Amino acid sequence: MRVISGKCRGTKLIAPEGSNTRPTIDRIKETLFNMISFDIPGCLFLDLFSGSGGIGIEALSRGAKKAVMVEHHQEALACIHKNLEKTRLQDDARVYNIDIYTALQKLKQNNEKFDIIFMDPPYQMEGIWKIFECIKQYELLSETGYVILERATTNKSLNFEGYVLIKEKTYKTTTLSFFERIQEK
Repeated sequence: MRVISGKCRGTKLIAPEGSNTRPTIDRIKETLFNMISFDIPGCLFLDLFSGSGGIGIEALSRGAKKAVMVEHHQEALACIHKNLEKTRLQDDARVYNIDIYTALQKLKQNNEKFDIIFMDPPYQMEGIWKIFECIKQYELLSETGYVILERATTNKSLNFEGYVLIKEKTYKTTTLSFFERIQEK
């Protein structure tokens, strides 16, 4: 696993051992960032279920203004901090070591809005709709922002109230789904 492009290009990143964390493979990460490349410079990026921090670090390497990473598991959290130190991007990142719902509530309290929200929850996780609901209710997405959900290709396509699916990219085992908020009139 490495940083694909930007100022930290080629930097090798570490990931927790075992199967609790499933880092996005380089090929998928590269395609993802090619799809969103014009939106990255200067953006505010939220990485939920950050794992080793590879997605948030890639965003920072490519010019994101700030990346907020949320990860609850201690081993993964240690990897995020080591990877941020290795890439010297720690000043542009904020890492929360709390559960997703508490983090989203804290971001709301800080009146934060994000241009891109990426989430890669455990593939078997139930209740992803609750996260989308919190993002909507807490107004965490900027007016032109979008949410990217990485999910197992075998999982059925999802619909979330208040969101519209704008595009999907499917691989053998992974699907990237892009959602925008439905603008209220």
